[in-house]
Amino acid sequence: MRNSLFSSRHPWPRVAAVAAPLVCAVLLYASIHPVHADDSAASEAQPSVAVQTVRVQRAAIAQPVRGFGIVAATASNVTTINLPYVARIVQMRVQAGETVKRGAPLLVVQADPAAVLAAAQARSALTLAQGELARTQSLFDKGLATQSQLASASKAVDDAREALAAQNQTGIASGNKVVTAPFDGVVLQLSAAQGDQLQAGAAILQLASGSGRDARANVTLGVEPGDAAAIHPGDALTLHGLSTALAKTSIEGRVVLVGAAIDQQSQLVNIGATVPLAQTPFIPGTRVVADIATRTGTHWIVPRAAVLQDGQHAYVFQITPQNKAHRVAVTIAIENGERYGVDGPLDPALGVVTSGNYELQDGMAVRTGGDSAR
Repeated sequence: MRNSLFSSRHPWPRVAAVAAPLVCAVLLYASIHPVHADDSAASEAQPSVAVQTVRVQRAAIAQPVRGFGIVAATASNVTTINLPYVARIVQMRVQAGETVKRGAPLLVVQADPAAVLAAAQARSALTLAQGELARTQSLFDKGLATQSQLASASKAVDDAREALAAQNQTGIASGNKVVTAPFDGVVLQLSAAQGDQLQAGAAILQLASGSGRDARANVTLGVEPGDAAAIHPGDALTLHGLSTALAKTSIEGRVVLVGAAIDQQSQLVNIGATVPLAQTPFIPGTRVVADIATRTGTHWIVPRAAVLQDGQHAYVFQITPQNKAHRVAVTIAIENGERYGVDGPLDPALGVVTSGNYELQDGMAVRTGGDSAR
């Protein structure tokens, strides 16, 4: 018999003839339906965003209003030293800018001789009137003087006594007299010099209070008219210097006066404040800036970066225990630098997103603690 390709003696050609169609079919299916080893893992993966969070808490926060001004610029804080009688300055004991304590000598004066004579005449007039009253009383007791004469003598005594009291109130005396400081303060300026002859009531020097222990304003600030309505007496403030040397020096104080009109020169509303300036570098005339705490209240304190705006609405994202983003609507009550005071249904146990929140949507999966948001 002749040899055949399909004889039992040679099986491989037959196998190839059968397998070839099967291989072609498998290749065709694979080209239409490719198989990837990570298909199941990709179907299970979900998109997520790396975020950073902070804890929130309710605390007091205030809306700051900025004002600019000067130390010891209010009339209520400055006292003018003068004399109610004509006098000459014998010696000036202080100079402008000097700090003085209560009772410290400011100057030495000598009253005008005519003023001293007037005081002496007032004392003599009282002595004479008292003697005349005694004589009239004696005559009246003997029936030698009338009731009218006694009344006139009595009135003369009263008039002389009042005249002497007025002289005594001026503090006039013969010889040299030392004028002392009525309170702790700073000498702002000198209006007279040693040897000057002063008329009654003429200004000698100005003394600014430096104790800060009373309710008088020792700092005047100017604020925008639109902000003045939010400021009230008693509001706390923090004072800083405008100069580089005092920019980092701060002192706490209180508002004691809110102006009811706009200053025509500065076009601002004047605010008076009392600040304890004793033993501080804020000497009279120092230019200052103050942050006044207004609308103080208790709110959720969140960083400015955590609050997003959607049209007219504000919101933040909190992260649930399942690492899901939860959008919470809030109302901005206070803006204080890099912090906001907001109101809303926040959960203090959940973190508030401060970085990566722009990419979030409600319910999106997140990864906390990432170095930066994607």
